[in-house]
Amino acid sequence: MGDPKKSRKKWERPGHPWIKERLLEEMELVGKYGLRNKRELWRAQTLLRRIRERAKALLSLAPEVRAEREAELVRRLYKMGVLESEKATVDEILGLTVEDILQRRLQTVVYRKGLSRTIHEARQLIVHGHIAVGGRRVTSPGYLVGRETEDLIDIAPGSPMAERIKEWLSSESQPKEAPEEAS
Repeated sequence: MGDPKKSRKKWERPGHPWIKERLLEEMELVGKYGLRNKRELWRAQTLLRRIRERAKALLSLAPEVRAEREAELVRRLYKMGVLESEKATVDEILGLTVEDILQRRLQTVVYRKGLSRTIHEARQLIVHGHIAVGGRRVTSPGYLVGRETEDLIDIAPGSPMAERIKEWLSSESQPKEAPEEAS
Protein backbone atom coordinates (compact mmCIF):
# COMPACT_ATOMS: atom_id res chain seq x y z
CA MET A 1 0.00 0.00 0.00
CA GLY A 2 2.79 2.41 0.72
CA ASP A 3 3.47 5.09 3.25
CA PRO A 4 0.66 7.69 3.45
CA LYS A 5 3.25 10.43 3.98
CA LYS A 6 4.82 9.75 0.60
CA SER A 7 2.81 11.40 -2.11
CA ARG A 8 2.28 9.70 -5.43
CA LYS A 9 2.24 11.06 -8.90
CA LYS A 10 -1.27 12.27 -9.80
CA TRP A 11 -0.65 12.63 -13.52
CA GLU A 12 0.48 10.69 -16.53
CA ARG A 13 2.53 12.28 -19.24
CA PRO A 14 1.48 11.96 -22.88
CA GLY A 15 2.48 8.78 -24.65
CA HIS A 16 4.34 10.48 -27.48
CA PRO A 17 6.28 13.60 -26.48
CA TRP A 18 6.65 15.49 -29.77
CA ILE A 19 3.31 15.71 -31.58
CA LYS A 20 3.11 19.28 -32.85
CA GLU A 21 -0.70 19.63 -32.72
CA ARG A 22 -0.84 18.39 -29.12
CA LEU A 23 2.03 20.67 -28.08
CA LEU A 24 0.28 23.71 -29.59
CA GLU A 25 -3.01 22.79 -27.95
CA GLU A 26 -1.28 22.32 -24.58
CA MET A 27 0.47 25.68 -24.82
CA GLU A 28 -2.82 27.38 -25.66
CA LEU A 29 -4.53 25.84 -22.61
CA VAL A 30 -1.57 26.65 -20.34
CA GLY A 31 -1.79 30.29 -21.39
CA LYS A 32 -5.57 30.51 -21.33
CA TYR A 33 -5.93 29.09 -17.81
CA GLY A 34 -2.70 30.54 -16.36
CA LEU A 35 -1.18 27.19 -15.51
CA ARG A 36 2.35 27.09 -14.14
CA ASN A 37 3.46 24.20 -16.31
CA LYS A 38 2.12 21.38 -18.43
CA ARG A 39 2.11 19.04 -15.44
CA GLU A 40 -0.94 20.90 -14.12
CA LEU A 41 -2.65 20.33 -17.46
CA TRP A 42 -1.65 16.67 -17.45
CA ARG A 43 -3.16 16.30 -13.96
CA ALA A 44 -6.51 17.56 -15.30
CA GLN A 45 -6.23 15.29 -18.34
CA THR A 46 -5.49 12.30 -16.09
CA LEU A 47 -8.50 13.08 -13.90
CA LEU A 48 -10.70 13.32 -17.00
CA ARG A 49 -9.24 10.08 -18.37
CA ARG A 50 -10.11 8.25 -15.12
CA ILE A 51 -13.64 9.66 -15.13
CA ARG A 52 -14.13 8.49 -18.71
CA GLU A 53 -12.74 5.04 -17.88
CA ARG A 54 -15.32 4.70 -15.10
CA ALA A 55 -18.08 5.76 -17.50
CA LYS A 56 -16.93 3.26 -20.14
CA ALA A 57 -16.82 0.50 -17.54
CA LEU A 58 -20.48 1.24 -16.74
CA LEU A 59 -21.49 0.37 -20.29
CA SER A 60 -20.53 -3.27 -19.81
CA LEU A 61 -22.51 -3.81 -16.59
CA ALA A 62 -25.94 -5.35 -16.15
CA PRO A 63 -28.76 -2.77 -16.48
CA GLU A 64 -29.82 -2.76 -12.79
CA VAL A 65 -26.25 -2.42 -11.49
CA ARG A 66 -25.41 0.09 -14.21
CA ALA A 67 -28.29 2.42 -13.31
CA GLU A 68 -27.22 2.55 -9.66
CA ARG A 69 -23.53 3.18 -10.39
CA GLU A 70 -24.30 5.62 -13.20
CA ALA A 71 -26.47 7.67 -10.85
CA GLU A 72 -23.66 7.66 -8.29
CA LEU A 73 -21.06 8.82 -10.83
CA VAL A 74 -23.37 11.52 -12.23
CA ARG A 75 -24.15 12.75 -8.70
CA ARG A 76 -20.44 12.96 -7.90
CA LEU A 77 -19.62 14.84 -11.11
CA TYR A 78 -22.56 17.18 -10.58
CA LYS A 79 -21.34 18.00 -7.06
CA MET A 80 -17.90 18.60 -8.55
CA GLY A 81 -19.51 21.09 -10.91
CA VAL A 82 -18.37 19.35 -14.08
CA LEU A 83 -21.85 18.30 -15.22
CA GLU A 84 -24.69 20.78 -15.72
CA SER A 85 -27.56 18.60 -14.48
CA GLU A 86 -28.17 15.65 -12.22
CA LYS A 87 -30.06 13.95 -15.07
CA ALA A 88 -26.93 13.55 -17.22
CA THR A 89 -26.18 10.34 -19.11
CA VAL A 90 -23.04 8.35 -19.79
CA ASP A 91 -22.83 9.99 -23.21
CA GLU A 92 -22.57 13.41 -21.56
CA ILE A 93 -19.84 12.12 -19.25
CA LEU A 94 -17.92 10.76 -22.22
CA GLY A 95 -18.36 14.12 -23.94
CA LEU A 96 -16.51 16.04 -21.20
CA THR A 97 -13.34 17.88 -22.17
CA VAL A 98 -10.26 18.90 -20.22
CA GLU A 99 -11.55 22.49 -20.29
CA ASP A 100 -14.56 21.39 -18.21
CA ILE A 101 -12.11 20.27 -15.51
CA LEU A 102 -9.92 23.38 -15.83
CA GLN A 103 -13.02 25.59 -15.38
CA ARG A 104 -13.42 24.12 -11.86
CA ARG A 105 -9.94 25.10 -10.66
CA LEU A 106 -9.87 27.72 -7.90
CA GLN A 107 -7.66 29.96 -10.04
CA THR A 108 -10.23 30.09 -12.84
CA VAL A 109 -13.19 30.51 -10.48
CA VAL A 110 -11.51 33.43 -8.68
CA TYR A 111 -10.90 35.12 -12.03
CA ARG A 112 -14.46 34.49 -13.26
CA LYS A 113 -15.92 35.86 -10.00
CA GLY A 114 -14.01 39.08 -10.59
CA LEU A 115 -11.73 38.87 -7.55
CA SER A 116 -8.72 39.46 -9.81
CA ARG A 117 -8.04 41.41 -12.96
CA THR A 118 -6.16 38.64 -14.78
CA ILE A 119 -5.90 34.88 -14.54
CA HIS A 120 -2.26 35.25 -13.48
CA GLU A 121 -3.17 37.69 -10.71
CA ALA A 122 -5.74 35.16 -9.48
CA ARG A 123 -2.98 32.59 -9.15
CA GLN A 124 -0.77 35.01 -7.23
CA LEU A 125 -3.58 36.00 -4.84
CA ILE A 126 -4.26 32.34 -4.09
CA VAL A 127 -0.63 31.34 -3.61
CA HIS A 128 0.00 34.32 -1.32
CA GLY A 129 -2.98 33.36 0.85
CA HIS A 130 -5.39 36.19 0.05
CA ILE A 131 -8.27 33.92 -1.05
CA ALA A 132 -10.41 31.79 1.26
CA VAL A 133 -13.01 29.11 0.59
CA GLY A 134 -15.61 29.02 3.34
CA GLY A 135 -13.46 31.20 5.60
CA ARG A 136 -10.38 28.94 5.29
CA ARG A 137 -7.35 30.01 3.30
CA VAL A 138 -6.59 27.84 0.31
CA THR A 139 -3.14 28.30 -1.22
CA SER A 140 -3.43 25.79 -4.04
CA PRO A 141 -4.56 27.25 -7.39
CA GLY A 142 -5.33 23.73 -8.61
CA TYR A 143 -7.93 23.14 -5.88
CA LEU A 144 -11.08 21.82 -7.55
CA VAL A 145 -14.04 23.91 -6.43
CA GLY A 146 -17.27 22.01 -5.85
CA ARG A 147 -20.68 23.35 -6.77
CA GLU A 148 -21.66 24.08 -3.14
CA THR A 149 -18.37 25.79 -2.25
CA GLU A 150 -18.28 28.06 -5.31
CA ASP A 151 -20.36 30.72 -3.57
CA LEU A 152 -18.13 30.60 -0.47
CA ILE A 153 -15.03 31.91 -2.27
CA ASP A 154 -14.02 35.33 -0.99
CA ILE A 155 -11.07 37.37 0.18
CA ALA A 156 -9.39 35.78 3.20
CA PRO A 157 -10.25 37.38 6.53
CA GLY A 158 -7.31 39.39 7.82
CA SER A 159 -5.64 39.60 4.44
CA PRO A 160 -3.57 42.77 4.02
CA MET A 161 -4.79 42.96 0.41
CA ALA A 162 -8.47 42.83 1.42
CA GLU A 163 -9.04 46.58 1.35
CA ARG A 164 -7.21 47.02 -1.94
CA ILE A 165 -9.11 44.17 -3.60
CA LYS A 166 -12.47 45.44 -2.33
CA GLU A 167 -11.62 48.94 -3.51
CA TRP A 168 -10.73 47.59 -6.93
CA LEU A 169 -13.93 45.50 -6.99
CA SER A 170 -16.10 48.49 -6.19
CA SER A 171 -14.59 50.47 -9.08
CA GLU A 172 -15.08 47.59 -11.56
CA SER A 173 -18.03 45.58 -10.27
CA GLN A 174 -18.55 43.37 -13.31
CA PRO A 175 -18.01 39.59 -13.01
CA LYS A 176 -15.99 38.02 -15.78
CA GLU A 177 -16.77 35.11 -18.02
CA ALA A 178 -14.36 32.31 -18.87
CA PRO A 179 -10.84 33.38 -19.80
CA GLU A 180 -10.41 34.77 -23.30
CA GLU A 181 -8.60 32.65 -25.84
CA ALA A 182 -5.04 33.65 -26.55
CA SER A 183 -4.53 34.53 -30.19
